[in-house]
Amino acid sequence: MAFCIKRKILQGHLRIRHHWSHHVPCGILVPQPGMEPMPGTHAMEPIAVEAQSKPPDYQEFFSKKSDCSLFMFGSHNKKRPNNLVIGRMYDYHVLDMIELGIEKFVSLKDIKNSKCPEGTKPMLIFAGDDFDVTEDYRRLKSLLIDFFRGPTVSNIRLAGLEYVLHFTALNGKIYFRSYKLLLKKSGCRTPRIELEEMGPSLDLVLRRTHLASDDLYKLSMKMPKALKPKKKKNISHDTFGTTYGRIHMQKQDLSKLQTRKMKGLKKRPAERKAEDEENKSKRIKKN
Repeated sequence: MAFCIKRKILQGHLRIRHHWSHHVPCGILVPQPGMEPMPGTHAMEPIAVEAQSKPPDYQEFFSKKSDCSLFMFGSHNKKRPNNLVIGRMYDYHVLDMIELGIEKFVSLKDIKNSKCPEGTKPMLIFAGDDFDVTEDYRRLKSLLIDFFRGPTVSNIRLAGLEYVLHFTALNGKIYFRSYKLLLKKSGCRTPRIELEEMGPSLDLVLRRTHLASDDLYKLSMKMPKALKPKKKKNISHDTFGTTYGRIHMQKQDLSKLQTRKMKGLKKRPAERKAEDEENKSKRIKKN
């Protein structure tokens, strides 16, 4: 069973869309242990669609058909039982693909407690030196971030941080846990934070990997010039979306400003005579 996040795939670049669609092709002869993680992952991304996949190049096939860039495939056989393959695409071709073995699984239904609402953006925590030292684990970390980070947003409210996805690499295994964030009273302004497990949870072991070369990986991360936003100086926006612009001008001589010629604004003969005498005296002093 595979799980793909909808992305817009451009020639030479991959850009995330804010609205996702998912595709989930199912493996052939997948028993219960290898199939159980799929509904749990599907529940965290509920827009997914299941379909049977038989062609050997199913990644490229479904990537072009559904405009997807991520996939997850579950399978089971005698040589590799309870197998889980996750990967991502670049320009409709496989970029990275990592094979994981499922040793233990607890589903969402097995843990009886309240769940987070749909569309909640998770907090991702990675523990273990392997995620920063080993190349395979570094790519796996990047791949998991692409899977679960959700849409890219500029701001997020504090009340929207409701659950945590925790990944731990220890002794050659990867422990995946999902926790709900609880804010308790602490007697002060800052609340006391507790984590309550809500599922799903998996114990995984790293098997085979198919990673892109360093040059191709850097190329996939490069953003084309056409997609780079241009910097706009002296322009700001308020909370309501109103655009404000700042204009730099020279100092103006307001004495030459033309006003409406109303009778009430006209100068009297005595005022004109006094103004002319002042101007004459100023000219004499300058000379």
